[in-house]
Amino acid sequence: MPEDEIVRTVLRDEWHLSPSEITELPMAVMSRGWEVLAGSDRYVARLAESAARLPVEAGLAAAVHLRGVRMEAGEPVRTLGGALTVETAHGALAVLRRPPGRHLDGADPVDQQWWGERLGAVHRALEGFRHPGLRPWQPIDPDAPHLDAEPWLRRAVAGAVTAATRLTVTDRLTYGVLHGDPAPDAFVLDAATGRSGLMHCGACGTGPLVYDVAAAVLYAGGIERAEEFLDSYRASGPVAADELEVALPVLLRLRWAVLADRSARWGCLTGLDLAREALESMPG
Repeated sequence: MPEDEIVRTVLRDEWHLSPSEITELPMAVMSRGWEVLAGSDRYVARLAESAARLPVEAGLAAAVHLRGVRMEAGEPVRTLGGALTVETAHGALAVLRRPPGRHLDGADPVDQQWWGERLGAVHRALEGFRHPGLRPWQPIDPDAPHLDAEPWLRRAVAGAVTAATRLTVTDRLTYGVLHGDPAPDAFVLDAATGRSGLMHCGACGTGPLVYDVAAAVLYAGGIERAEEFLDSYRASGPVAADELEVALPVLLRLRWAVLADRSARWGCLTGLDLAREALESMPG
């Protein structure tokens, strides 16, 4: 059965929603997503690995926290039984009411300014946020068996992990609650009001906030294509400019290693090729 049909069935059975339209969102590194129209209401359904179910629920709680401090964010919708997520054949599914506005375009310089400002604002707003599902930052296991999928893979992943570990030991980094997967389509801009918002939080954890910045830079196409995003984040986020300068290249390399790890696990050759090209072009 196609995944969108599984989503349709679970939405009907667990949330009592009857979608008239389901549109798949662009592929993200850490999850899959669909926009759902049911009656006159719009929702976002997010599917993550089963192992990330508790961090996903932490992300849903983070969205509630953001709404409580008057930030526009998707509102989690509980199932008929009161649960925040449901286990499916492909992972843990969550549903949120979609905030108004269009998705941001990661290649557009003006949208990058909104993107960087919102991510910085989210990082500040989540200072002090606590949830039992928040896990310490552990992006990759360099000993995972699936890293034998390609001859270059384990060495590249291990090198990225070693460099990131050295950075966290030798430098004082700013830690906090991570979005986890801050793709541009996770943010919206309502042209009618001029307000920007957050579609959803990812599988939240705690770690160096520059890792979120690196994840966004990867989606933007690299540091040289993310200048407006980075300028806006520097102006609004809690991470100092000198820390960004030192840590971003190292954690961008790690984020590419995360993509390589996920692609090997899922058998995605396109993702592996992209990650290999990026990792081989990076120093270290």
